[in-house]
Amino acid sequence: MATLTSARRLVVKIGSALLVDRDTGLLRSDWLLSLAQDVSWLKGQGKDVILVSSGSIALGRGVLGLPMAALPLEQSQAAAAVGQIRLARAYEEALAPHGITTAQVLVTLEDSEDRRRYLNSRATLETLLGLGVVPIVNENDTVATDEIRYGDNDRLAAQIAVTVGADQLILLSDVDGFYSGNPKEDTSAKRFETIDRITPEIEAMAGDAGSGLSKGGMKTKLLAAKMATAGGCAMAITEGSVLNPLKTLENGANSTWFTATLDPHAARKRWISAMKPRGEITVDEGAAKALANGKSLLPAGIVEVTGDFGRGDPVAVLDLESRRLAQGISRYTAQEADAIKGRKSSEIEATLGYPGRAALIHRDDLAL
Repeated sequence: MATLTSARRLVVKIGSALLVDRDTGLLRSDWLLSLAQDVSWLKGQGKDVILVSSGSIALGRGVLGLPMAALPLEQSQAAAAVGQIRLARAYEEALAPHGITTAQVLVTLEDSEDRRRYLNSRATLETLLGLGVVPIVNENDTVATDEIRYGDNDRLAAQIAVTVGADQLILLSDVDGFYSGNPKEDTSAKRFETIDRITPEIEAMAGDAGSGLSKGGMKTKLLAAKMATAGGCAMAITEGSVLNPLKTLENGANSTWFTATLDPHAARKRWISAMKPRGEITVDEGAAKALANGKSLLPAGIVEVTGDFGRGDPVAVLDLESRRLAQGISRYTAQEADAIKGRKSSEIEATLGYPGRAALIHRDDLAL
């Protein structure tokens, strides 16, 4: 069974019902402070932590005096606009005493479906993590419509975990794992310690959401598990309302772990290799050797660019004898790549008229 201390990078999903008291609409401050202690404990071990947090609508509706029942879209978005400020401030105030800087990152489903937005989101999150920041991610409920919504933060958290190559995704829930039936209704329901494969039989056991504040039920958690494990990320479901929920999980609290057969790095490389290339980039001998040694592809080593590809599209990398060396995700369009080929990274801005990234294909986006 996985342990949190074995992970390099973790994504933790926090539901509204854990963060906000459903009777008063107020923040559960003691619980949040205990979560901050857990995050500090993990950060102290050199681990990257991302929090995917619900709660903006739940906090905002309390301030605005809106009912706890389902709200029309425009009222939900108004509540989110009010609540997002309070949610971000609450995390900032809880984590600052531990010397941890926070950042608010708001996304929609479109941001992961559009390649350019996906790459921008990934680059932003990677930069924040590299600077030691704990990003607080939430769906941008103030602008998302039903057509472009994740609809629940379980799947959003899984998408974020895959995007940043996390080792583990922890869903802090109102149940202590995945059961063969609804444990509140079926006393014979059994909790699974570990699930290695999500079979049709497992899917048939999933129920629907049970909390008045939460939209995510066990079905969405299974969808999240499918997404996460396919991306090389193990996932746990555990009861999150207790104080210090992450340390409690580490100390053996009830949970269900969904195992991943690949590590995140290998899963990403396999995904890149399976894509159909939209163009080709020919490189010189120096660049070919650099790629073989695990380096990124810089413009200086590019000899020729063919095809019509955009930023975020897969391209094949060839040597001078047209032998295929690798495939990767381009950070430039074909026209931009052709303009900067053979040039030093320091010359990119002068050539294109705007600043760009030093590598045309970063090593993390390159499959040999």
